[in-house]
Amino acid sequence: MNKRTHVVLSEELVREIDTLVGSRHRSSFLTQAAERELTRLRQMKALKELVPWKDKDHPELKQGAAGYVRKLRAEYERRFQNTAARK
Repeated sequence: MNKRTHVVLSEELVREIDTLVGSRHRSSFLTQAAERELTRLRQMKALKELVPWKDKDHPELKQGAAGYVRKLRAEYERRFQNTAARK
């Protein structure tokens, strides 16, 4: 069952929504946007509750994830080259 509600939006936001989806599809657009955001917020909440992130548990990421990933890729490449050289 649908429920009507009063939501206040800026004129600019309404105009932009109407330009992209049309005024006759405004409610559907806002409903879908709200559902996506609720899903995202629920997922973020669940992640925080299940696996609280602690920097002390991940010292390898202290200098940033990009550097850590580069290091992993370099190690993988070295192992691959060593394995390929043995064959």
